[in-house]
Amino acid sequence: MTPDRPEFVPDPAQSRAEMEALQRRVADAARFADDFGFDPTAVAVGGDASLTGDRPLVAGVDQAFLDDDRAVSAVVCLRGGEVIERAHAVTDLSVPYVPGLLSFREGGAILAAFDTLESTPDLVVFDGSGRIHFRQAGLATHLGVVLDAPSLGVAKSLLCGRVESDTDGRPGGWRAPVVADDRVDAPEGTVLGYAYQSRQYESNPIINPLYVSPGHRVSAETTVELVQRLCGGYKLPEPTRLADRYADECKGQV
Repeated sequence: MTPDRPEFVPDPAQSRAEMEALQRRVADAARFADDFGFDPTAVAVGGDASLTGDRPLVAGVDQAFLDDDRAVSAVVCLRGGEVIERAHAVTDLSVPYVPGLLSFREGGAILAAFDTLESTPDLVVFDGSGRIHFRQAGLATHLGVVLDAPSLGVAKSLLCGRVESDTDGRPGGWRAPVVADDRVDAPEGTVLGYAYQSRQYESNPIINPLYVSPGHRVSAETTVELVQRLCGGYKLPEPTRLADRYADECKGQV
């Protein structure tokens, strides 16, 4: 699977100002509305007798780091609960982590893994932010636009924006909008994504919510519904959970 919009491929050799300008162009090119060819209610990670027809092919993306200078990028494709394909790449990293510029550190490595993938996913789930980003162009948005693939981001912490509710101790299934604040290049109050509590322990509510947002060609409201269908009883969506395990497996073989 190769880039559909190569002009947006992140270049770690750019200056910070050039990187931020590229992200703004990516955000302008992104579509934060539903534009995909599958039935979102058919998305599932296990057997469900009520679902008929083919399940969409969903790819999960995650990485493991060999050291400060190399990463293993892993892609796992699922149809329902069945793993259809796995792909990975080991690449050098040329820039350090900077909040808001993750795609320039990890984007090349992830695209290298997609380059070895034979399948074309209907949906890509990234471990990282999408529209919940200072310039509305987090990893899931940036690479979603590059690949022109319906995509969403699932982050474990909130990069920016404001949750319109207290997040502490919320039960499984709870959600609340994440809206733009003065740190985001969007009108204040714009819904960027959702805080979503994928699971919780009733006796000891210590699990923090996920922060889910559209990457490209998916709306914020549909994003949280898809993540709910993909979690399968775990905190993380099954595609990225399996990609994380596969990245660690590949790391152990390098």
